[in-house]
Amino acid sequence: MKLPRLENPAGDFWGGLAAMLVALPSAIAFGVTIYAVLGSAYVALGALAGILGATAIGIVASSFGGTSRLISAPCAPAAAVVSAFAIEAQMSGTPVDTTLLLLTLLGLLAGLMQVLFGVLRLGRLIKYMPYTVVSGYLSGVGLIIIGSQVPKLLGTPKGLSFWAALGAPEQWRWQGILVGLVTIAVMVGAPRFIKAVPAAILGLGAGVAAYFGLALLDPALFSLHDNTLVVGALGGSGGGDGSFFAGLAGRWSSLAGVSLQQLQMLFIPALTLAVLLSIDTLKTCVVLDALTRSRHDSNRELIGQGLGNLASSAIGGIPGAGTMGATLVNISGGASSRFSGLIEGVLALFAFLLLASLIAWVPVAALAGILIVIGVRMIDRNSLHFLKSRSTILDFAVIVAVIGTALTVSLIAASGVGIVLAVMLFIREQIGGSIVRRKLLGNETFSKRIRTHEEMEILTDHGDRAAIIELQGSLFFGTADQLYLSLEPELKTRDFLILDMRRIQTVDVTAAHLLEQVKDMLAERNGFLIFSAIPATLPSGRDMQQYFDQVGLIREDSPVRVFPALDDALEWVEDRIIHETVCLRDEEVALELHEVELFAGRKEQTLAALEACMEKRSVAKGETIFLRGDAGDELFLIRRGAVRIMLPLSDRQSHHLGTFGRGAFFGEMAFLDGEVRSANAVAFTDTELYVLSRRAFDKLAEEHKKLGLRLMEGIASVLASRLRYTNAELRVLES
Repeated sequence: MKLPRLENPAGDFWGGLAAMLVALPSAIAFGVTIYAVLGSAYVALGALAGILGATAIGIVASSFGGTSRLISAPCAPAAAVVSAFAIEAQMSGTPVDTTLLLLTLLGLLAGLMQVLFGVLRLGRLIKYMPYTVVSGYLSGVGLIIIGSQVPKLLGTPKGLSFWAALGAPEQWRWQGILVGLVTIAVMVGAPRFIKAVPAAILGLGAGVAAYFGLALLDPALFSLHDNTLVVGALGGSGGGDGSFFAGLAGRWSSLAGVSLQQLQMLFIPALTLAVLLSIDTLKTCVVLDALTRSRHDSNRELIGQGLGNLASSAIGGIPGAGTMGATLVNISGGASSRFSGLIEGVLALFAFLLLASLIAWVPVAALAGILIVIGVRMIDRNSLHFLKSRSTILDFAVIVAVIGTALTVSLIAASGVGIVLAVMLFIREQIGGSIVRRKLLGNETFSKRIRTHEEMEILTDHGDRAAIIELQGSLFFGTADQLYLSLEPELKTRDFLILDMRRIQTVDVTAAHLLEQVKDMLAERNGFLIFSAIPATLPSGRDMQQYFDQVGLIREDSPVRVFPALDDALEWVEDRIIHETVCLRDEEVALELHEVELFAGRKEQTLAALEACMEKRSVAKGETIFLRGDAGDELFLIRRGAVRIMLPLSDRQSHHLGTFGRGAFFGEMAFLDGEVRSANAVAFTDTELYVLSRRAFDKLAEEHKKLGLRLMEGIASVLASRLRYTNAELRVLES
């Protein structure tokens, strides 16, 4: 065991002392709640079990857990689960001695499971419990605690349920009620005026004072003999220092009386207890990280908490977890390391040794009042906000179902019901959302390749042969049918189906099989299924393209094409539509000047004069024509090949602005305004160019004014046409 470093021993001491003052009264109350089920003679034993739990868990969990400032102690979920188990054991007729042994085994098994969770590195998984389940569970635990403490507050005999106690006012003891109400009032109201002392201590002190005030009126209250209003002596049947440990050792003699069926019954409650205590601890650790800007080790903390619960159960204490209230008090007290947790555990032991005789006089109603306040605070009132919106009302229904199951069946069943309902809601949400984000046709959106006017007219008339469908969310068995219904109309009329995959989160084998069917249906009509922007890795870590390869969707001989970006897919489809619509010249043949759309219809003499002013230039594939920031005033006309215009974003990343093909021109901005280049121009293929400098053009325009005017008009017309197509595309995207 590596001891914590003492960076601020004074702060750790005062923080640990304040945390002990918060944790110890609650631990005593939790212990009394559990052991009172066995009979009034075991109330004192429960108080002692709470103290021993606070001591063992505080020392061991802080030593091995490693999370600075975290305070671990017996907690409400442990009290609810363990007391529920004790009630079931008593109802089944299990002898008290055997029940005590089963409680010890339950704590040991839960602690062992927590250690196993940490060793198997399940710490992060436990934190992913749905909020609705945690909210409903904690609210259920809070209500169970309230229900179990009201009879104690009223002073009714053992065995009466919540409703039976309320219906038997003749058995109420007004002294206990008064003590409990005073405790509750002070615990709730005093922190508004006194912040230096924990509310639980103030409430307990007020309850004890109220009890002795009543004893002045009724001297019988000064006697511990047969006094059910107080915890009672820690000796006798309850077990004192010597008799308690002798009784603890004697518990194991009952092991022979434990049946295999009873041992099997321990597994589910122990698992429930282990998961709840782990969630409670890790939730506190997350809050602690946010407050202290630290980072806890979930798996190491689970191991520490498990060892703490093993130690607590081994010495007769009750299980516990990292607790929010005591931890926050520890921080405000000045603690800076996990040494404060050790101090809290040691001080709990000293409190027991020094104040054991005083603990006997603690009123049971005062402890009940403390637990009722804790139970009320555990109820998640914020969940009522879910009723305000139709979109969250089903989440509220899950919380209500968990609470209802916890109150009517068991806490164990409640956790299972909550998880099942939360999973069903998640699947419903995935199915209810639209898998198709947007659907467009090939004559409504275009690639970044700059086309001639003739080519754009072809795409406008025949581009509806292609459908572009942008998908989103999860492609799995729950959304496969929805996807097919969205694709079905396009499968009957389109030759090219582009699926934009960039917003896809998950893909399962059912969805992959559906896409295989879509591919086959398109292949029957000589069509193509085209994927664009397939994510390199999904959030799950799966390589989607590799997965498609494994399921046989993408093969060299299949009518499936994959492109890194939507623009690449659109450009490929547009080229096929244009080639299939008209018989174009072989693009390997360079255009002559009169074949360029910009100069169509000009006189041969004029074109000859213009060509004389131009430079013919050859550029190899991948070669840079100009860079952003370069000075230059040339206008470039593409005779053959293609040029991409790229806007550099960083040393390694550029944004594709457009691709210019055969017959198009680029570089017109610098040609018109004389400013530096605004982007990079790179040959996408081997390219042949006409290059016209502004100086040569101005000289030619002096002699051929009409040619100069027509050239400028032509440039303006092409730019206006590009803008019109862009505006039309934007209107489609907005709709």
